[in-house]
Amino acid sequence: MPEVIFPGPEGRLEGRYHPQKDRDAPIAIVLHPHPQFGGTMNNKVVYNLHYAFYNMGFTVLRFNFRGVGRSQGEYDQGVGELSDAASALDYLQSMNNNSKHCWVAGFSFGAWIGMQLLMRRPEITGFVSVSPPANMYDFSFLAPCPASGLIINGKADRVAPPVDTTALVNKLHEQKGITVTHQEVEGSGHFFEEPHMDTMIDSVSGYVKRRLTENTR
Repeated sequence: MPEVIFPGPEGRLEGRYHPQKDRDAPIAIVLHPHPQFGGTMNNKVVYNLHYAFYNMGFTVLRFNFRGVGRSQGEYDQGVGELSDAASALDYLQSMNNNSKHCWVAGFSFGAWIGMQLLMRRPEITGFVSVSPPANMYDFSFLAPCPASGLIINGKADRVAPPVDTTALVNKLHEQKGITVTHQEVEGSGHFFEEPHMDTMIDSVSGYVKRRLTENTR
């Protein structure tokens, strides 16, 4: 898988880019967890999400936020990281301008950034939010949430308690025209330790495949 370096708002960003042969394949970016708690694009959940999307026929990009790995800049409380994600999407789109579907997937802190990106970019047709930290970050910007998506979390998550995730989902359920699907993985913590990783990835793949055949927002 090619390593790529592309321009971000604060200098170079390092990524892994996995193109399909099909020129109009759908595209997806995958966003990693918190940079100050060891989050990188090689996080297990991020890596597995990347390959899940690739195996479903997506051209996929995952990358390191500013200050992580070989990406330049330094941690910026989520503000700069959102700009990084927008730059990553620009880069991905510039090489795949025939794509009809554009998805964003994020894990933990990356889920929070991904949901904000969703609000800024009307071309995003679907999202996957894995373990969104609704207890730590304000998700009230999702008013209204512009696209349908999947929120998935572990029922034994101690980092981002399921009760907060459920409250977030219930708020989003009140919105018309989109469908937020919520799934919980029995017995799993925040990081989907084995054997829960496969269950989570199977749920994500099943959801995304279903959405691609429906052609709805």
